[in-house]
Amino acid sequence: MAKVRVGRVGEQIKKELSQIIQTELKDPRVGFITVTGVEATSDLSQARIYLSVLGSDEQKEETLKALGRANGFIRSELGKRIRLRHTPELIFKFDSSIEYGSRIESLLEQLNRGNDRV
Repeated sequence: MAKVRVGRVGEQIKKELSQIIQTELKDPRVGFITVTGVEATSDLSQARIYLSVLGSDEQKEETLKALGRANGFIRSELGKRIRLRHTPELIFKFDSSIEYGSRIESLLEQLNRGNDRV
């Protein structure tokens, strides 16, 4: 039962964070961000937020720094929107699975083009 609640709370955090980052955050360093996933601990004290950021590596680092500086604001907004006894500590991480999938897809295309020539 507890895992179901943690999953539901994680999905709600994901939804609200996406909205907060897009509408409330006014930092110009924050580029185009997609919240791809949220992993919350079983006691909801921490939540790992996985982000996909469009841009170069330096833009990704600037985005991560900007989110780190705005962590307090984001957490307070999240606390206002979701009724929990304690708002979880937010830990932002990059989700490289989309880039990894794109790389594999391009490699498969290259292999297919190589097989067509033979």
